[in-house]
Amino acid sequence: MVWEKLKAELIIPGLQADSSDDIFEALGGELVKQGYCKESYVQALKNREAEFPTGINTGEKGVAIPHTDVSHVNKKGIAIATIKKPVSFMEMGTDDEYVNVQVVFMLAVDEKGHLELLQAILGILQDQELLNQLIEAKNAEEIIEIIKNKECM
Repeated sequence: MVWEKLKAELIIPGLQADSSDDIFEALGGELVKQGYCKESYVQALKNREAEFPTGINTGEKGVAIPHTDVSHVNKKGIAIATIKKPVSFMEMGTDDEYVNVQVVFMLAVDEKGHLELLQAILGILQDQELLNQLIEAKNAEEIIEIIKNKECM
């Protein structure tokens, strides 16, 4: 279950950001500060995003699931941000389509189990009502509770 892996200190509700780089600095910076990732993590996110975009068009609300190579990770973790006003991300699998993203799940993953984690997160993020609830959530605990309720249905 995704919700069991979430930590309130890695969740930023209502992040003010003007670009994906702002999100990488804030959310990736938190993963570094909390010891989940190495100092190289934030730059690695930016480099990887330029080559392999992570924006996902789920309908009304776009999401992104940025992550890097395991060499930048100390231990597994998931950081989440909801974005006050949508930020444009290149859509995954394209080089000319953009997605307006308001929910970001940033992953610090190792080689084992990251595909299963991605699938579980994608299953959660396909629900537009849930995305709206996440965006409207006032604090980290509320975000965790929304995801827990979705997974335990």
